[in-house]
Amino acid sequence: MQIPDNLLCFLSARVDEKRDSYVLEVPKEEVTTGDVQVGDVHRVAVFATDTADDTPSTHEGVQHRESLAPVEKGDQRTVDIEDIGEQGDGIARTDRGYVLVVPDTEQGERVTVEITDVSESVGFADVIERKPYYE
Repeated sequence: MQIPDNLLCFLSARVDEKRDSYVLEVPKEEVTTGDVQVGDVHRVAVFATDTADDTPSTHEGVQHRESLAPVEKGDQRTVDIEDIGEQGDGIARTDRGYVLVVPDTEQGERVTVEITDVSESVGFADVIERKPYYE
């Protein structure tokens, strides 16, 4: 399955009946910390699960969403620093627009990093090598 670059979030949800319709609930954190916006129209894909009740508990859900990040702790990637964040750290993007925060970098730099921490919407990485931009 190909995952489009404009994927905003990925979650497990149960279909619930409310009055004359059915509802998929989006966790509040997807709006407050993610790219999903209240009032926007979003396209939803529904995939079957192996069991009738596959909705994870809150803790399991966070672990599951972290495992859906396109990077893992210890991965190495070569990235371009696209911007500088509010704390002065470099900001890079990897697969599907996943954000990496990279300290001690400057905008426009190309660096090889090692992923040190992963969450569902952002990862943190340390520079292991600085590259010439056109390499």
